[in-house]
Amino acid sequence: MRIYDVEGFPNPARVRMALAEKNATQNVEFVTVDVMGGEHRSDDFRAKNPDATVPFAQLECGTHIGRCTAIIEYIDGAFDGPALIGDTPRQRAITQMMNLRAEDGLVDAVGAYFHHATEGLGPDLETNQLPAWGQRGYETAQSTMRYLDTVLSDQPFVAGDAFTMADITTFAGLAFADFAKVEIPSELGNLLSWRDRTAARYSES
Repeated sequence: MRIYDVEGFPNPARVRMALAEKNATQNVEFVTVDVMGGEHRSDDFRAKNPDATVPFAQLECGTHIGRCTAIIEYIDGAFDGPALIGDTPRQRAITQMMNLRAEDGLVDAVGAYFHHATEGLGPDLETNQLPAWGQRGYETAQSTMRYLDTVLSDQPFVAGDAFTMADITTFAGLAFADFAKVEIPSELGNLLSWRDRTAARYSES
């Protein structure tokens, strides 16, 4: 299995965290994509991943899988270890719901702010910027942070009692927020405490 990505980018980080949870990182070959050079927009890249985004996975059979959630679902089923999506229909539904909220409200919202309301990746890549849309992303991200703080007031993880894909997405979204300078309000103690606990999971990785 190959993962085409850029180490340190928020969405690739989600896949790498999922692999770490499954103790499967050593089973994957990582291929670095030259995003700054526009490789992800080339015809060759789009033939493999029409989304023109990283990461995407290439399975041994030649199948290409794009989008983080789909890749993590494959990882969850392909490797031994704790379930990242859930063991029951109820758990899987809640995990998917919370993952979408974290993806839309944090990762994508911060991405909108970064790519539209800041210099982002530079003028060669950041074309057709909409600053108002970017500012809306900033506000959405902070609103989502406040929502997640209330969720974490009475449960240890984003989707309930177990660490799941929703926690991975939330953690990556907050890291992206730091990078993009989208402030995490200091009064969100539940969210900040959860973040510290989650960071400790990977401190020895």
